[in-house]
Amino acid sequence: MSQLNRRGLLKSGAALAALTPIAACAAGTETEDTSASGVEPTESSPPADAPPTYTAKSIPDGLAQLAMLKSGETTSFALTEAAIARSKAANLLLNAVATETYDDALAEAQTPPEGSMGGVPTFIKDLLDWKGDQTMFGSRAFRGYIAPSDADFAAAWRDAGVISLGKSTTPEMGLISSTEPLVTGATRNPYDLSRIPGGSSGGAAALVAARVVPFAHASDGGGSIRIPAACCGLFGLKPSRGALVANDDSGRGTINISVNHAVTLSVRDSAALFAAAEATSGDLERVGNVEGPSTRRLKIAYAPDPLNGATLDAATRAGLDRTAQLCRDLGHEVVDYVMPVDGVEFGDQFLMYWAAGAAAFAQSASQFSGKPIGPDILEPWTLGLAAQFEARQSEMGEVVAYLQAFEGIYHSWFDDFDLILTPTVSTVAPKIGTQAPDGDFETVMANVLNFAAFTSPMNVSGAASMSVPIQWSDEGLPIGSMFSGKRGDDGLLLALAYELEAAQPWIDRLPSFKPA
Repeated sequence: MSQLNRRGLLKSGAALAALTPIAACAAGTETEDTSASGVEPTESSPPADAPPTYTAKSIPDGLAQLAMLKSGETTSFALTEAAIARSKAANLLLNAVATETYDDALAEAQTPPEGSMGGVPTFIKDLLDWKGDQTMFGSRAFRGYIAPSDADFAAAWRDAGVISLGKSTTPEMGLISSTEPLVTGATRNPYDLSRIPGGSSGGAAALVAARVVPFAHASDGGGSIRIPAACCGLFGLKPSRGALVANDDSGRGTINISVNHAVTLSVRDSAALFAAAEATSGDLERVGNVEGPSTRRLKIAYAPDPLNGATLDAATRAGLDRTAQLCRDLGHEVVDYVMPVDGVEFGDQFLMYWAAGAAAFAQSASQFSGKPIGPDILEPWTLGLAAQFEARQSEMGEVVAYLQAFEGIYHSWFDDFDLILTPTVSTVAPKIGTQAPDGDFETVMANVLNFAAFTSPMNVSGAASMSVPIQWSDEGLPIGSMFSGKRGDDGLLLALAYELEAAQPWIDRLPSFKPA
């Protein structure tokens, strides 16, 4: 889930007639010879009368692809061409691409840009303006909106030289922990096509997990990097507030809960992308590119119980117990801990702030589309959240005061330890439809509050947090282990992630594409 970002939504209102609809987006091209890429496409698109198939195969991570480019072993065009072939085949099953820009990507890859990831293909989440491309914000209301300029964070990735293949799917304005928007349909988890990939960076996570690209842009306003990382067996770091370049409106909200970064196959790609987008001003000490583990042994508070009374499934609890033991085996001190806060009260206050964002988005959707707020342009989930805000908006002063005070409360917990270990989510990835935005509002709400019970405190406090894919259920589903620190502990988390990655590597655990 991601914080409301209204940047540029209405800038092109006078030029609506010239905006490009989805149907007019570039279809892309395929060529038969992809052997020069060093990364073979797994499957070509099947004949029209055959069911789609796709077999995930290992690909090099982003830094390895960059090294191949620098050595002359391959070209950006070949890498991009191979990634497009994989995308076309995998997306028939995943439905993870909101807007394709394959032709543009191939044209750009002919003379790839320089940068710390220069020439490496990726996807941008459909909440971030990428100049000249459609941004739908996962919503029917914004079909045809073409970004007139890069968002500030997008500009940092463009400077890093990535080749964008298009936009990955997201729920409407990133407002829920599953990716089943009405505008594009449900995105599916490559480990089990009957299950969700998480949200709101669900399309990004599905594409990376399927080994279409080695990393993809993601954002996190309530868990939207960490939740899909957990569901799809990826590494997902939520940076500290202010650590990375922020979009130029991200500080205008009363409480800035959202950050941009990535979901990645490897820790080192996340670290390199962090360094590429690191903010050059602010009150945090710069981290730079963390390149390996630390010898420092940590005191880790183990808090597997959700704040709000939600319940863990057996597989998740067993996986977290194994993670706690792994940390002990690596020489870290692990102590039992219960977070000293009323989780029900915190959840209610956060939900109200979230609902305020939904109400603001509803207003923007109405202004852009020229239609009244209602089911013709907005999903029932968004409308339900907006209605909650309308019913309780007189309480917003108290809500903001509570959440502002929580930052200090959260950071006081770390007087006696270095990090907190919790599950990322309360269950393995739920079935498609469990969190559908057009389902019964109260039923969906109960499921979301149980599922995403752990992640939002780190957004309110601005803290660094990460989901690490070192556990798996007996049926082969990923289980995220979430480590969280203070604001500014990004380097500490990355160093620990390298250690965990070396102890229990995950990059070769390929998804099965189990049929729905």
